[in-house]
Amino acid sequence: MADPQPQSAPTLSIQKIYVKDLSVENPGAPQSFFLQEAPQVEVGLRTRGEQIEQDIYECVLTVTVTAKIADKILFLVEVAQGGVFQIRGVPVADIQPIIGIHCPNVLFPYIRETIADAISRAGFPPVHLDPINFELLYQQQLANLAQQPAASLVPS
Repeated sequence: MADPQPQSAPTLSIQKIYVKDLSVENPGAPQSFFLQEAPQVEVGLRTRGEQIEQDIYECVLTVTVTAKIADKILFLVEVAQGGVFQIRGVPVADIQPIIGIHCPNVLFPYIRETIADAISRAGFPPVHLDPINFELLYQQQLANLAQQPAASLVPS
């Protein structure tokens, strides 16, 4: 009797981490450096992931930081931090949570540093992003997607 083939243990490995896109806008310089009022800072975030080869996935975490005083933009920084990950031995149903939770967690320290550096190079005090709970965001996204079909079935 032959031994059954051993199942491969689940593995996730980082193949590459890189800046996919970086944009810095500093439209009010140099006058904006002399404003005394504290700006309102807004942070936007999105993630996406896709399979690019067998067992190879790209995850892109994009963060946009906008600082305004009234309706004037002081600066706008947008960074798309990419990562290529090899994911093996994981059931297909479990791939999406890995791409939506674990991969952004890996990318976050890199994008946090890139954003702080870009804002500093634009001449402003760096913005240090607070930690983000990607698991909670992923669960909220799933809940929103689950509600969409139900909402479309409601008669008008």
